[in-house]
Amino acid sequence: QVQLAESGGGLVQAGGSLRLSCVASGRTFSRYHMGWFRQGPGKEREFVAAISWSIGITYYADSVKGRFTISRDGAKNTLFLQMNSLNSQDTAVYYCAAAGIVSSYSDPTSYDHWGQGTQVTVSS
Repeated sequence: QVQLAESGGGLVQAGGSLRLSCVASGRTFSRYHMGWFRQGPGKEREFVAAISWSIGITYYADSVKGRFTISRDGAKNTLFLQMNSLNSQDTAVYYCAAAGIVSSYSDPTSYDHWGQGTQVTVSS
């Protein structure tokens, strides 16, 4: 049973930074893809960033490229999302997700396991 637990969300002013963490347990993630998605008020869940756990290739949505950085700590089975230059459009619940086989890294239906989400609110 894979379990994902996000933390690090909160309230931040526009232009500020936050670092999200996702602790993964219950499986060896060396062959997994892991990603971050977000869902804003009244919006569909959207792709933010993903990483191939074993080789570290990263992918980003255009809206966050250059501002967000996804990384992982294999020894601690922890996924991170460093978010800089935050703006009000980044306000959302952020979810960590994991997938053994990914047909499309940006498609949420490719992911088998999800965390409970952490709220990020950016005030202008």
